[in-house]
Amino acid sequence: MSPRPRTVDDDAIALALSRVITKYGPARLTLAAIAKEAGLSPATLVQRFGSKRNLLVKLSGGAGDIAPLVAQLRLEGKQPLEIVREVLLCYAEMAPTPTAMIHSFGAYLEIDLADATLRRYLVQSGRRSEALMAELLEQAAAAGELSVARPKPLARALFALAAGSLLAWATYREGKARDWLARDIETVLMGGSGRDGAAVGE
Repeated sequence: MSPRPRTVDDDAIALALSRVITKYGPARLTLAAIAKEAGLSPATLVQRFGSKRNLLVKLSGGAGDIAPLVAQLRLEGKQPLEIVREVLLCYAEMAPTPTAMIHSFGAYLEIDLADATLRRYLVQSGRRSEALMAELLEQAAAAGELSVARPKPLARALFALAAGSLLAWATYREGKARDWLARDIETVLMGGSGRDGAAVGE
């Protein structure tokens, strides 16, 4: 007898996990809440993952990987600098409201950084993302879209900018998070793009 196929895959559960975090924060992140959001019973999640931590560890393996998004944007014909912008702007999706941003950041501090395994996944994902972002910046420079002196440090700075910009937005609460972030991205990319003789990263 073949096993019953899963009606809800891990990607859908990961989305449910993200929604629970943005709605309620880390204090109310339970298997029951995740199961309800995913349309499953808590027993189903226990059977599949064993515990909340096991669920977090398994679903964190590919979290934060920008490669699928970059590949999709390339298929759509986006140019390197457009892809850089779109990748960074995706971080605004974690902040549909200031409260959601606070919850997401709280989970990052209380769960991801506090657990050695989850933090290791973050480091691995972060390094892959920085390398891919640096590659995009180099391609943008080759296409004449941007003047980049040091693409690797700039890539790291851009990811740090995204996080800091959204925290500032949650503080000031002016306009939409995506618009706030877009302004800060342009300040960095265009403010030193070579128009004044300097190159970004110098």
